[in-house]
Amino acid sequence: MDDRDPIAPVRAGRGLDPEPPPPGGVLWSTAGDVRSLLTLPAAFTMQVAHPAVGAGVDQYSVFRTDPWGRGERSLRSVMLWVYGGEEAAAEGRRVRRLHKEIRGTDTRGRRYHSLDPACYAWVHATGFPVALYAGRYLFRPITPAHERQLYAEWLRVGRILGLRDRDMPQTVEDFWPYYRRMLAEEIEPTKVARELVATDADLPRPEVGSRVLRLLLRITWPALRAGYLRFRAFVTVGYMPPDARAAIGLEWTPAQERRLRRFSTAVRLLVPVLPERLRYLPRARAARARWRAGTR
Repeated sequence: MDDRDPIAPVRAGRGLDPEPPPPGGVLWSTAGDVRSLLTLPAAFTMQVAHPAVGAGVDQYSVFRTDPWGRGERSLRSVMLWVYGGEEAAAEGRRVRRLHKEIRGTDTRGRRYHSLDPACYAWVHATGFPVALYAGRYLFRPITPAHERQLYAEWLRVGRILGLRDRDMPQTVEDFWPYYRRMLAEEIEPTKVARELVATDADLPRPEVGSRVLRLLLRITWPALRAGYLRFRAFVTVGYMPPDARAAIGLEWTPAQERRLRRFSTAVRLLVPVLPERLRYLPRARAARARWRAGTR
């Protein structure tokens, strides 16, 4: 394990906060797009397939008792890292504070701290291969230039999260050997990873909306829960890179691949013709509007 202080504040030279991804960049176009919501379960499942991350989530997270609230809070953080401007670095520090006391023994009997770069960097890293792989289905073909730009912006997100440059591969060429090593040596079908693709999980219903909506959810939740869990498992495994699926032991059939391609084509054609208020999440939409107004 790393013997450096994992809670030490991280700055980007001369006491300045690290800068978030640039307005108008790749992440500005994709992170707040509703299609990206379909890719988040794959990245999260890859994260918790790390023995230390899985152990920490198993012991400390409320993902079983409050999955909807946890998902909403996680999405809020992601939106701030990309679209938050001056709030981005503050949100990164808040996330580190939340993880300060998360420590224990992982699934292999090793001591861990959630902010140790050995596992914290993996949590950040998973978003990049998922964005590339799922992007081929949901957005557009990935060019080498696009891949490099996306990775450069993803490094900025890592700095927002408090990772040092020496904690992260600094080029795409260095990333892929790191990624393959993690899949070969660390990633495994942890308890939490298996739960996230289970279709019989005990998922609590969301407590949202009006009294009438909550009543309808109470009545229809058994059927809705079953359908939601099947869909979540489908997109989780489908949008996960095949080498990560293999490392976690997840099956994927040719028939499922055909279904995923049909579904993805429909989403890829439909979403771009939607008005921006339906295509982008609220924080992303507001930030993009402010940026456009400031560049005119």
